[in-house]
Amino acid sequence: MTHTVVTGITACFVLYTRSAGVAYFAAGAVLCSMSVKVIKRCVRQPRPVQVIRGKRKKSYGMPSTHSATITFFAAYIALACLYLPIHPTLPSSPFTRVLPIIISIPWAVTIVVSRIWLGHHNVPQVIAGCACGLVLAPLWFNLWTHGANDYSRALEHALFGQR
Repeated sequence: MTHTVVTGITACFVLYTRSAGVAYFAAGAVLCSMSVKVIKRCVRQPRPVQVIRGKRKKSYGMPSTHSATITFFAAYIALACLYLPIHPTLPSSPFTRVLPIIISIPWAVTIVVSRIWLGHHNVPQVIAGCACGLVLAPLWFNLWTHGANDYSRALEHALFGQR
């Protein structure tokens, strides 16, 4: 259910801010998830043996997609809070910069640990997933800060009109 909650919160935030930067962040999370699924199909390492509701999960386990994506979320949110200006739809205060980090990092750690605790992945699979997220988040953030954001105002205007 994690993916539903995270996707829902992200969608609400995109709609609330109407920000091209937030949409770009969400696209990066989707790209992270898709790239890890490709890696899984190449590595083909099975998950730990576990029966869920009478069925054994058939997908591969290395690397953990949940761990990669939630680590991407936490790392990108931390980078955005530390280095980007606060979006005009959000309150301008130091609390606005700190609160997302205080929420996202422990939440990510909880999800990552739950993947092992619930038996969906083993430790190396989760570590590999976290590593993927930690590599992709700064790369995606760097693309935004070094050119992709130049088109954000025009995109926001085209999609949502004048502010």
